[in-house]
Amino acid sequence: MSKTNDGYFPITRIHHSDLEGLGYDVSKVDDGTMSHLAGKMANAYLDQAFWIGLPILADHLGIPKKE
Repeated sequence: MSKTNDGYFPITRIHHSDLEGLGYDVSKVDDGTMSHLAGKMANAYLDQAFWIGLPILADHLGIPKKE
């Protein structure tokens, strides 16, 4: 993925098809609801998996720590 103008690298995104794949009816789900869901998903990810996975994957890729 490419870097955004503010220096961040996006790590995921969400689409109506993600919900459809889980069996949800998205025919009346508007962009505002999707945006709200995306924000909630981002918060859940940051609160849990992000801070656990980041150092594990950084070590796996051989990114050195400061001395």
